[in-house]
Amino acid sequence: MVKAFIFDFDGLIVDTETPWYYAFRDIYEEHGVELGLELWSKNVGTSFEEFHPFLYLEQALQKKIDHDHIKLISEQKYEVYLGQAAILPGVYELLQSAREKGIQLAVASSSTRDWVHGYLQKLGIFDYFTVVHTSEDVKRVKPDPELYLLALQSLGIEASEAIVFEDSPNGLKAANAAGIRCIIVPNEVTRGLEFAMHELRLSSLAEIDMEAL
Repeated sequence: MVKAFIFDFDGLIVDTETPWYYAFRDIYEEHGVELGLELWSKNVGTSFEEFHPFLYLEQALQKKIDHDHIKLISEQKYEVYLGQAAILPGVYELLQSAREKGIQLAVASSSTRDWVHGYLQKLGIFDYFTVVHTSEDVKRVKPDPELYLLALQSLGIEASEAIVFEDSPNGLKAANAAGIRCIIVPNEVTRGLEFAMHELRLSSLAEIDMEAL
């Protein structure tokens, strides 16, 4: 029996992934460097450990760059591309249906607590979630399973009693490593990436059939 839904945040509840990619793609182009999706996707759903956009740009240019300036410019471009932050299709309806059926809800995100809490509160959905775990709560973020294992512990359930919703291969790897079934809902940045060992693939959460779940 399903007792809980555990959600990733970035790219699943709000598409923050695509604006960040566009922002850094523009910055790279302004420096005469191409930033492909395959390269950028290495940090989607995880930390900058494998691919750090600032350090990679320095390597490509073979010179130091002003990190503070790049950070400021990237944030300005991100805000323009994001526009008015909006909850993605089907998210609110799924949260409402889950609440009506007594299914617990959680967020497990590799992003920071302030980032995730801020958006959840701005969108008016923070109170739907019994548990919200972020990068500050674990030693290792996705694709390590620690975030999902912690969410299970906090919810007081077994892996077999949960379903994870993810948009990235790193998130899927984390869910699989934690032994939790995973439904993937890729966004514009991740839809062309390879996903293995998932329960179901949807184009949006609006396609969810609660009775089938």
